[in-house]
Amino acid sequence: MPEINSVMLAGRLTRDPEVRYTQSQMAVASLGLAVNRRFQDKASGEWKDDTIFVSVTVWGQAAERCKEKMRKGTPLLVDGRLTMSEYTDKTGAKRKEMKVTANRVQIMSFDGPAGEGAPKSAPAEESVEAEAKPGAEGGIEEVPF
Repeated sequence: MPEINSVMLAGRLTRDPEVRYTQSQMAVASLGLAVNRRFQDKASGEWKDDTIFVSVTVWGQAAERCKEKMRKGTPLLVDGRLTMSEYTDKTGAKRKEMKVTANRVQIMSFDGPAGEGAPKSAPAEESVEAEAKPGAEGGIEEVPF
């Protein structure tokens, strides 16, 4: 059975995009995305929010456009794939972090305040297509069945 690694998230930026450049001068943007799940507590009937924070990486010209067009609080739709990165923290311990590498990032608009209303797509020019990470698979070369 073929495996699928696809993620779609709608949330808000937790900080302004941070852009840096590789040695080959390719832009890489780091985004922090807060994704809310609003639910009603069955015991109390009270509405509650379950928020997760996701690290998103955007490559190439799309990374530069993120820096130009997006700010903390911007509502986004992110389409991408899960990736795992390893690093050593300040204490010398090895850590792993699951991130999303974006294929597409789109600015969204909402009807009401943060977390309320149905998301709507922004105009097409606000959509940012990400370039593939250097060394990443370029697509399916052979059908697995």
